[in-house]
Amino acid sequence: MLPWFILFLLGLSKATTHTYDFNVTWVTANPDGLYERPVIGINGQWPIPIINTTVGDRVIIHLHNQLGNESTSLHFHGFFQNGTTEMDGPTGVTQCPVPPGSSITYNFTTDQPGTYWYHSHDQGQYPDGLRGPFIVQDPDSPHKGKYTGEFILSVSEWYHKQIPTLLTSFMSYTNPTGVEPEPQAALMNDGPNATFPVQPGQTYFFHIVNMGAFVGQYVWFEGHHMRVIEVDGVWTEEAEADLLYVTAAQRYGVLVTMKNDTSANFPIVSSIDEDMLDKVPPGLNPNVTGYLIYDSTQTLPQAQWLDDFNPFDDFTLVPSDGLGIFDNVDHSMTLDVVMDNLGDGQNYAFLNDTTYLPQKVPTLYTLLSAPEDLVTNTAIYGENTNSLIVEHGEVVEIILNNHDIGKHPFHLHAHNFQVVVRSDAEAGDFDPTNTTALTTAAPAPAFPAVPMRRDTIQVPPHGNVVLRFRADNPGVWLFHCHIQWHMQTGLMATIIEAPLALRAQKGSQGVQALPADHLAACQAGGTLYEGNAGGSTSDWLDLSNANYPPDPLPAGFTARGIVALVFSVVAAFLGMAAISWYGAAEFKTMKVGN
Repeated sequence: MLPWFILFLLGLSKATTHTYDFNVTWVTANPDGLYERPVIGINGQWPIPIINTTVGDRVIIHLHNQLGNESTSLHFHGFFQNGTTEMDGPTGVTQCPVPPGSSITYNFTTDQPGTYWYHSHDQGQYPDGLRGPFIVQDPDSPHKGKYTGEFILSVSEWYHKQIPTLLTSFMSYTNPTGVEPEPQAALMNDGPNATFPVQPGQTYFFHIVNMGAFVGQYVWFEGHHMRVIEVDGVWTEEAEADLLYVTAAQRYGVLVTMKNDTSANFPIVSSIDEDMLDKVPPGLNPNVTGYLIYDSTQTLPQAQWLDDFNPFDDFTLVPSDGLGIFDNVDHSMTLDVVMDNLGDGQNYAFLNDTTYLPQKVPTLYTLLSAPEDLVTNTAIYGENTNSLIVEHGEVVEIILNNHDIGKHPFHLHAHNFQVVVRSDAEAGDFDPTNTTALTTAAPAPAFPAVPMRRDTIQVPPHGNVVLRFRADNPGVWLFHCHIQWHMQTGLMATIIEAPLALRAQKGSQGVQALPADHLAACQAGGTLYEGNAGGSTSDWLDLSNANYPPDPLPAGFTARGIVALVFSVVAAFLGMAAISWYGAAEFKTMKVGN
């Protein structure tokens, strides 16, 4: 038998390093065939590249921002980044924005199998095109040998206006109730009429990814059943499904077995969840259709639309590894979701009455540059980062109560979590007026023995979920709604996990231990990379220069009242201006006449 260290080296030799040079540029595209506009591509191409690796491989991405007018970043959605928290990608959290003309390198190991994706994590940018699938193959998959081929099936909604324009109108006193921008189309694999050539009798593994910014989508294969075997990178026991509901940022791995003849082709349909739209815009086709192509000479049949949607219940999934419920909770936190207005009349999102704002120094950089005795003091990270400290090895429970009428898909960076409770809002088992009703654990029999695990979960309207994970990954990690409009209005929290262990992991150099090009990007963009949330390095508890939101609404005011008042004031000013102009014009005329 070979010594262990030779076996270890042989294992390392099988790993591959994938190196990419990604020049992020504007390109022109017309994905829905209705409107041509600028989109964000890579190396002059859009859609952007699919990344396909194997467990244990290393990925090195040299990102060059050539957009000219926007900063950017990349986040690798679902990857734990164990030991590489600085590679996670959200700007203001684990890195500075990469300004135009600057570059940054991401370097990490893909040590998790499954279906993932990568996208910009800067200023709600990715719906403009900077998002693509990321697949990690697993030689030791429990489902190895069950399929003969693989396909990627991405879904998303699409907007004809660019994101900065949409954000400006969304985050405005003229939109006090926070009505989200309406999409113009649904896409499958970044276009209409995606095709998947198949052979009769064969079974295929479909990697399904919702890369959208807003709406969930219903997905089904006409005339075929799906067998779910993976969810958000977690292998599961097989579960049959005819219809999936996939929220923004969620992924599924499903097996689909083909029929034994080639007499017809079959539609694959994805349909926007119209319940998430305040109103369905005129001309919106909420459905997009792809096709299983048995015979390319046969016609593409019209899809049969569904009258009712009764999707598969992901709460019933059982992970293949059989990991039992974390039944000894060390740290339980309750987070209440509320959408409300502040004194500027705009709509904001809140967790526990605090709306998230990025600070002058990225949170990770504050942690690495602060005196060691202060890194567990949440004050240095700024009140509006919603920072929560958890200790290494703790079992953490998040009780997430949704007091809003809308659905919210929440994503946890760097972990997957056990879903131990998910309320059914229609059953009325969550009273949104009672903020303490769900802070006490339900009786043990109500919890699944082997809970479903994933990294993105939808919280029902006026409903709640209870999530548990083990804090085994020191770093700075976001927990946030993955609807981009809600992220930009503050529906985020920062989990600062094992800060002392992270400091020890990075060594005595502190923030200077980070890659030089990461710090250079900060300098190029004028972003501070040392100090507390407000940039102070002399008095770490002086947060006077931190970023704060507007003051609350005055007592007795409503959002609609604010808007009415603002428009009344604007109208008054316009009226006064008109009178002044008219009077001045008349005076000028008389003067000339004299």
